[in-house]
Amino acid sequence: MKREEINEKYKWDLSDLYEDDAAWEKEFIQVKELAENFKGLKGTLTKSSDDLLNAIRLQEQISRMLMNVVTYSRLKLDENTKNATYQGLVARSESLMTEIGEMMSFATPEILSIEFSEMLKLLNHDELKLYEKHFENMFRAKPHILTEEVESLLAQTEEMGAAPSNTYGMLLNADMTFEDAIDSEGKAHKLTNGSYVPMLMGNDRILRKDAFNKYYKVYEAHNNTIASLMQAEVKKNIFYSKVRKHPSAREAALFENNIPVSVPDKLIQAVNDNLETFYKYMKLRKRVLGVEELHLYDIYTPIIANVDFEIEYDEAREMVTEALGVLGTEYQDVIKSAFEKSWIDVFETEGKRSGAYSWGTYDSKPYVLLNHKNNLDSMFTLAHELGHSMHSYLTRENQPYVYGNYSIFVAEVASTTNEALLNDYLLKNIKEEDKKKYILNHYLEQFRGTIFRQTMFAEFERDIHKHVETGGALTAEFMNNHYLELNKKYFGPDVVIDDAIKYEWSRIPHMYYNFYVYQYATGFSAAISLASQILSEGKPALDRYLGFLSSGSKDYPINILREAGADMETEHPVSNALKVFKTVVDELDALL
Repeated sequence: MKREEINEKYKWDLSDLYEDDAAWEKEFIQVKELAENFKGLKGTLTKSSDDLLNAIRLQEQISRMLMNVVTYSRLKLDENTKNATYQGLVARSESLMTEIGEMMSFATPEILSIEFSEMLKLLNHDELKLYEKHFENMFRAKPHILTEEVESLLAQTEEMGAAPSNTYGMLLNADMTFEDAIDSEGKAHKLTNGSYVPMLMGNDRILRKDAFNKYYKVYEAHNNTIASLMQAEVKKNIFYSKVRKHPSAREAALFENNIPVSVPDKLIQAVNDNLETFYKYMKLRKRVLGVEELHLYDIYTPIIANVDFEIEYDEAREMVTEALGVLGTEYQDVIKSAFEKSWIDVFETEGKRSGAYSWGTYDSKPYVLLNHKNNLDSMFTLAHELGHSMHSYLTRENQPYVYGNYSIFVAEVASTTNEALLNDYLLKNIKEEDKKKYILNHYLEQFRGTIFRQTMFAEFERDIHKHVETGGALTAEFMNNHYLELNKKYFGPDVVIDDAIKYEWSRIPHMYYNFYVYQYATGFSAAISLASQILSEGKPALDRYLGFLSSGSKDYPINILREAGADMETEHPVSNALKVFKTVVDELDALL
């Protein structure tokens, strides 16, 4: 379907950012001029409180405008990744980021050239007090900040460093094409990155198998190219970690948010220690599907057969809105506004970026990109992305610009809490027993996809970086074989590990997000805990949770999450989530 065929009410409205491309062009020029002005402040930043305040204000103005420029170009390109105009705007905005980063690179080394005690004296000013936490965090990083000359050089490498991810994105979204998948009646179905998983969720096993094989056939054809991009991405991460004097790429990635390495390590260990329960779920799936061999193309399809659970988008939005009423009328009213004021781009169209996300700036709506299908999974995706958007909205409503973003570590908590609350709402309100079984199965699938699957990705990501850091060569063969062995370990004895799955790592865009994936699993675990507290405790837990959503980055993420009621430095949130998984497996097993 072409974009112009979609009703306007199902498209996002980007006018919060710019009315048109001409307005974008005007600000593109302005922000560069402001950066030139900032460059002229070199050598004055710490002379007095007033000089520091003026520099901060100009820096924030540049940052806000630059993020608007970058975000608009990217959102417009994501509407149709084949659009040459917006490919050009994205390339220009990324070059501008690099150029401005270079012009402003003197600032951090100049500030860090003084002692923190001197900085505290400068901050003893009415309009500067709110920046104390910001500068405390900056000085925490002082051992990893380099000379002005080296920082300038590193700023110049940013565009080059983004090349593996950008090239992979273009290959994935614009250049890859797939053969049609054929169902059991000989009917052809258009296979795309967006339609692949919905096909695996279908009841037609012939279609599932054909989609699986034809999908990975294309990734196999591009295996060496994608392996080369992944190798470049890993080496880039290691390069930056070494230059900034971190022990490893993973520790460098975790340092920004002050996350101990023990957190992802505990996650991987806890999941590995509980794989027997996951094996039980796979055995249950094999029994209920009635197959002699359970293949990986049988993993997504619901094990509750012949349940009509088609949910059109307008129905999904009403159910999600109602389910989130437990978070209070103010929260619910903003959700309604999201639908009415065009936050959301709903349907898959030709060339549109695959997947789903929430993204915006401090000055814009927190936009949501979807590729909605009329199924339960898409309804949960809607709730998930609205969780991100509400987190962004409440943060920006309650925090100044300097703390107006939240860290990656907590990014998946709000989204997954929404999913848990939607799950609870459906189980309480749907009367048909088969649909309840279906929802229980869907809940187990959330655990499979978010805790077990993302932890497997995290283990793979950890291992390939370690392999290179210890002198290994990151070849396509190594990654394929290692990923295949991880699948065998995670899925257990009752699943046939189809050889084509060894290419699956190459279809995961998050592998280019620098140790992001483990946070889906930790975030899911925290969300299960927080949702349970909201449902059982009521207002006290809700107040803590809304406080969490409104906190932005005013404190380190571990501390913010602990105040909300989930202490991720302990094993309790992950182990408790895995206990819930075991309970749901046993419950569904008993019903079937």
